[in-house]
Amino acid sequence: MKTTDKKRKARVGLLLIASPRFKNLTAPLRGSYHERKLKAVEDIKASMDFMDIVWPGIVYEREDAEQAMRLFYAEKVDFVYAEFLSWSEDFAWIRFLRDCPEMPVLFCNVAKPKMSFETTLDDDDFIDYLCAGTLVGSLEGSGSVKRTGRRLVTTVMGTREQITEKVRIFAAAARTRAILRSSNVGLMANMNEAMWSTYIDNYDLFTKIGPEIHYLPYSDYGTEIENLTDGEVKDYADSLTARYRMADDVDEAKFIGCVKATLGIRKLAEKNDIDCYVYNDIDQATFRIAGCRAGFYPQWFNDNVSVLVPEADIGAGLITYMLKLLSGRHVNFVEPFHIEDDFGTFAGGHAGPNDHNDENWQQNVIIARDVRFAKTNWKYAGAPFAWYRFSPGMKTVAGLYEEAGRYKLITFMAESLPGKHLLATYSHTIFRPVVPVKSLFEQILNIGATQHYAIVDGDYRAELEMLAGMMDFDFYNIEK
Repeated sequence: MKTTDKKRKARVGLLLIASPRFKNLTAPLRGSYHERKLKAVEDIKASMDFMDIVWPGIVYEREDAEQAMRLFYAEKVDFVYAEFLSWSEDFAWIRFLRDCPEMPVLFCNVAKPKMSFETTLDDDDFIDYLCAGTLVGSLEGSGSVKRTGRRLVTTVMGTREQITEKVRIFAAAARTRAILRSSNVGLMANMNEAMWSTYIDNYDLFTKIGPEIHYLPYSDYGTEIENLTDGEVKDYADSLTARYRMADDVDEAKFIGCVKATLGIRKLAEKNDIDCYVYNDIDQATFRIAGCRAGFYPQWFNDNVSVLVPEADIGAGLITYMLKLLSGRHVNFVEPFHIEDDFGTFAGGHAGPNDHNDENWQQNVIIARDVRFAKTNWKYAGAPFAWYRFSPGMKTVAGLYEEAGRYKLITFMAESLPGKHLLATYSHTIFRPVVPVKSLFEQILNIGATQHYAIVDGDYRAELEMLAGMMDFDFYNIEK
């Protein structure tokens, strides 16, 4: 998928409904009903300057609704923002609910701090009274959402400022949903035979989430490694040693072997237009062809708003990609290792490539030997990797799993604690979850999951919940 398509703003279609019965009512001081509604529209658009707006005009008649639907579809909006600008006849709204192709709809009612009229005795006050009747319109329209069986409609109410914050969250989720439907997952090159619980149905992947899956042959991987030029290898190796301290016991030839294994992945991703690269780094074919597993994480993935994950776990790759799209930040891949009950913490991390490119935490990375792999007989046994102590701070932790044809998304908050490197072979950290650690994992065990999660700085649980609703995932936010 084009990088520009993944970096774009959310795209919203405005469906703002008003009454043709009131349209031409006018008064000497404040203008006509229509003029007042146009001013209201400008206020709404001004509150949405963080999005690209598709605006078909105020919907008064059936024909306006039909024109809006055609425009929204042609412009490929991520979602529709729907609001009654006053009471209105509901024929245009029902036609939209019945006929518009399926897409997320945010149905809003805005509460004003106070009214601008007093007695409604003069014409100006009376028209303001009519303009203020948005609750009447929303109540009338709400029943038709249920009666038509329209899916993906979320209803919210609040002040304009409160609504705007809800729109931001909804927009981020709707944009992510739309991008997923045009993305590509690349699996190299088979499922993980050591972890059957990570398997998902590839047909469901396409029909229920959106991305196409492409299988990337090991033969192509070998070809990409063979075709690397000395200049390409030296440039990447030099960029790594310029940024990171290298441990004294790293073998130079094995370092170059790992650089080549990593660049081969980047080449495959680039040539196959892969947005979510799922690398089977424990398959022996990987070791036969590359001599080691890739241990670095090319910045190319961040520049292209793509992700790279190990162990052939497509579900874990998808949640990593979702958090990347929602946050635009560096996202890491972890599994919880063990609990230390005395401290209320758990250790977590993962072997293999992990995003070590956060410019604010380059001092947390050491080029170090993969000591576990060093005990094997493969060509580059003990090849080094970017040993990253994950950045400290509060993280959203999230996982995505399939069960009986449905997906479930589990999320919680945990603090990554600062400290020295502890667990050789793994990029890692010590986490202190917000929920008591034993209760947290007891709840997860009862829900049913696997061992893989994505982590990102900040709190994205609201966006994940909204996205889960749009995708018809079962959502679990563990917060107590």
